[in-house]
Amino acid sequence: MKKKITYLLVFLLIIAVVAAFIMLTPATDFNAKTKYVYVTPGTDAKQQVLSQLDTLISRTGVFTFTANTMGIWKNITPGRFEIKKGESLLGIIRTFQKNRQAEVVLNIGRVRTKESLARLIGKNFSIDSAAAIREFNDSVYLQKFGVDTNTLLSLIIPKTYTFQWQTPLDSVLSRFKTEKDSFWHADERMQKATSMGFSPLQVCILASIVEEETNKDDEKGNIASVYINRLNTKMALGADPTIKFALKDFSLKRILYNHLTVNSPYNTYKYKGLPPGPICTPSHTTIDAVLNAPATGYLFFVAKSDFSGYHHFSTTFAEHEQYAKEYQRALDELMQKKQEENK
Repeated sequence: MKKKITYLLVFLLIIAVVAAFIMLTPATDFNAKTKYVYVTPGTDAKQQVLSQLDTLISRTGVFTFTANTMGIWKNITPGRFEIKKGESLLGIIRTFQKNRQAEVVLNIGRVRTKESLARLIGKNFSIDSAAAIREFNDSVYLQKFGVDTNTLLSLIIPKTYTFQWQTPLDSVLSRFKTEKDSFWHADERMQKATSMGFSPLQVCILASIVEEETNKDDEKGNIASVYINRLNTKMALGADPTIKFALKDFSLKRILYNHLTVNSPYNTYKYKGLPPGPICTPSHTTIDAVLNAPATGYLFFVAKSDFSGYHHFSTTFAEHEQYAKEYQRALDELMQKKQEENK
């Protein structure tokens, strides 16, 4: 009798060890750091999960049997579920049992067009990018967020946002608006804009041009002062980045005379004043640089001939022209040197 009990205990121990091995050892079958399983509304959750896991994990039969036994399917709602490389069957089952959905970490930096924003949203949410761009081209739809088809990008303060994958577009844009309103009501930004004679939108448009002009945070204020002075003296802004935006060609390295003929309200050589909307999503650093721009007499700036990324600033066109010729000579020499090296 004792032997039978001993054999039974050994047998049960072996079963327990095997079960532990099956449930607790890595069960994933992919090389990426993370994979996702998506559950969309209107379709059976069990069917969706099993069809996707079929290519992501081993021991799918054990997973299905255990999931059925535990009755996890009734807990699952539409969303995105994270499966990590090396995760165990037990860990994966618990993810679905607890309906533990993976957040979307949306890191928004510089966005230049509505189309780019639509693609970013389509990539990270259950929202179709084609549906998003249709809404972005609908001024009536955008009114509830305080923007229109030209000013949409002013809605976004670049930062890291977290959402759920199934968050609807309305909620995404509402979150952007909340963050924008909070940003503008902090650190006396509204008061600073008002004292300059600008609205937050106008500051955003100006900051978007500065954003495209330089990556050097320590000279953004001076660049902003150039454009502020041009606005105040009724000069055309003459901002090259707005020409790239008008042409939708952001690869242009040099703006030539024929580029300046483009008939667009974003052609700041042809039309005075600010363009109708921002040409990118400016960072909070650049917005603050505009709001805190120093009082200068600068009306012109041009890249330095050492190609450091910094600029020479001038109060007169004659001085500016001298610096411009210096930069042009250096650029020509550099291009010639590259051509000779490629022969």
